[in-house]
Amino acid sequence: MTVAAVIEKKLLDAFQPLHLELINESNNHNVPPGSESHFKVVIVANAFENERLIKRHRLVNSVLSQELAEKIHALALHTYTQTEWQALHGGNTPSSPKCLGGGK
Repeated sequence: MTVAAVIEKKLLDAFQPLHLELINESNNHNVPPGSESHFKVVIVANAFENERLIKRHRLVNSVLSQELAEKIHALALHTYTQTEWQALHGGNTPSSPKCLGGGK
């Protein structure tokens, strides 16, 4: 099973999200082709209601603790309630900044 597939399954099981996007951004970095080391997660879940951003990120990091320790170099998290998702982004995925390291 790919790293992306493991991440997706764990997030689906843990949060039953209303919306989930998992984007492998490894190709934007100085890593070998086909790498699975840099990801962006956009997740909209009821579990985030009344939770501060740091708590939301800790919840996701806890679910992905093994992958963060062994496989993932960078994980960009965008965690929203359904109301926030619609109000802030209208259902559009936020852009990631350009990579500044690794000579790329």
